[in-house]
Amino acid sequence: MRKIKFGLLPRVISAIVLGVICGQFMSMGWVRVFVTFNGIFSQFLGFMIPLIIVGLVTPAIADIGSGAGKMLLVTVLIAYLDTVFAGLLSYGTGSLFFPSMVNQSAAGVQVEKVREIAPYFSINIPPMLDVMAALVFSFMTGLGIAYGHAGTLKNVFDEFKEIISKTISAVLIPLLPLYIFGIFLNMTVNGQAYHIMIIFAKIICVIIALHIFILIYQFCVAGAVSKRNPFKLLWRMLPAYMTALGTSSSAATIPVTLRQTIGNGVSEETAGFTVPLCATIHMSGSAMKITACALTIAILNGMPHSFPLFLNFIMMLAICMVAAPGVPGGAIMAALGPLAAILGFGADDQALMIALYIAMDSFGTACNVTGDGAIAIVVERIFRNRKKSVVSAG
Repeated sequence: MRKIKFGLLPRVISAIVLGVICGQFMSMGWVRVFVTFNGIFSQFLGFMIPLIIVGLVTPAIADIGSGAGKMLLVTVLIAYLDTVFAGLLSYGTGSLFFPSMVNQSAAGVQVEKVREIAPYFSINIPPMLDVMAALVFSFMTGLGIAYGHAGTLKNVFDEFKEIISKTISAVLIPLLPLYIFGIFLNMTVNGQAYHIMIIFAKIICVIIALHIFILIYQFCVAGAVSKRNPFKLLWRMLPAYMTALGTSSSAATIPVTLRQTIGNGVSEETAGFTVPLCATIHMSGSAMKITACALTIAILNGMPHSFPLFLNFIMMLAICMVAAPGVPGGAIMAALGPLAAILGFGADDQALMIALYIAMDSFGTACNVTGDGAIAIVVERIFRNRKKSVVSAG
């Protein structure tokens, strides 16, 4: 008999629902068991964050930096700028609407814990590196490998990346639903879960509207550059959108994205280069979601959320998105570094971010891969014009 696969998204949703339900009747002794587990897991997660940055960001920068050709640089720059713009659009929209939405829904309820539920015991696992130190080290080492042609060191970091990716997929991701269950169990016991879920139900509606707007502006730009109808271009990418919505995987959607992009008039050479590359580095939908959720949590907790602070966060987030491993929830795992180092998010805030992100994971992935088709059109047009200029000059 074929085994029924119970994916990460159903497990996370089940964990949230069960946490809220069990919080209504579970005895304090059992609640403390899960609080104890969450305390240990959060310590391990804090230990892993700098290692995730070093293990994923370093080889990603080394791979991009060592790539040859102007098309690579142009594609990376466009993808990065579009990801940053999506984050800034999310911040601007959130700054306009979220404070009133949060205040109306919270109705004066404090988000801080009403009472601290003590674990049975705790374990201290200090990180080996500070998060910002890990980021600086990753950039320095990645660029050094790329431009110093340090092949031996690159092999070391490629193997280290495999260890980190395996730890994420085999340890962190499987334990996340239990961790999220403990978070919502704790919030329910403290009377916070209902108010937070009402707030984020409203925020998700705004995120979906932003998601649609981002796709429209991406293809309006592509249509203007290629002098074609943007809505016809976007409509042709619908199969890629629906595939990503069902699989929640940019990598699994590459064949469909490639086929539809070629159908939009992009040459096989350009599409074959830009689509797989953008599946890794272009994360506009993910950056938009993470920024919106982070801003909401910052407002809820009364944390700083000024524009300069979030500009710094978004620009760093867009770089870290390049390093997101190809596992469900990989993008939010790569984003934990900037969330902690720049916005000052603690373990509970990070757990809430993870739950919210995974709950909307397929929508962000669909936005990412559909936008890859728009970038391919722009890159094709840029280099087609350059080829014509070279021929004319000759």
